[in-house]
Amino acid sequence: MGATSSMGAWGRVAVAVARRPSLWPTAARQARRTARPGWWRRPPFLPVPGGEYLRFRVLTQYGDADHPPVPADVLNYLTWCKAQHGLSTSST
Repeated sequence: MGATSSMGAWGRVAVAVARRPSLWPTAARQARRTARPGWWRRPPFLPVPGGEYLRFRVLTQYGDADHPPVPADVLNYLTWCKAQHGLSTSST
C-alpha cells in the first residue's frame, strides 16, 4: 500500500491538524498552494495534491515512496511553513 493510498495514515494526519487550530490557516494555505490544477473538476473534488507530488514528497522525506505519512512530521512541516510565512509578511 503506497503513501498516497494509505487513507488511515492520512486520516491520522487530518485528525492531528484538526486538533491544532493555530495551524488551520497554514494547512489551508498549503493545501491551496499544492492542490492539483482544476481540482474542482475531478473526484475527490477537494484541493489535495496530486499523487505524483505526494509520492515525491514522501520519497524525499522518508526515502521510500510507500512510507505512510507521520502526523508529527506533517505538524512540524506546517509549523515551519507558518514561521516562514510570518517572516515573509513581517515588516522590517
